[in-house]
Amino acid sequence: MPRNPELMRYNIAEISRALEGADAALIENFLYSLLTPAEADEMAKRWALVKELSSGMPQRKIAEELGLSLCKITRGSRELKKDGSTFRVLLDRLEERRRK
Repeated sequence: MPRNPELMRYNIAEISRALEGADAALIENFLYSLLTPAEADEMAKRWALVKELSSGMPQRKIAEELGLSLCKITRGSRELKKDGSTFRVLLDRLEERRRK
């Protein structure tokens, strides 16, 4: 089935509004309810690769450790390097919370 960008934008925005201000447990439970085990695994690996890239781990080592293609890792690297990167914002928020 082809992607439907309008449906995707509308529903992701709606989910974002519904989760605004939600606690971490609700968000975690929602994600596990929404995603299949394979999708949750893929999402977890993609976030892990962003954290590893941010820490300076070489892309080939990340590919080896997480079993991901270099293409996915390169995409993550490009997203992390963008001005105003959402990945960077979230990583900084996590770091800030750890320091508290």
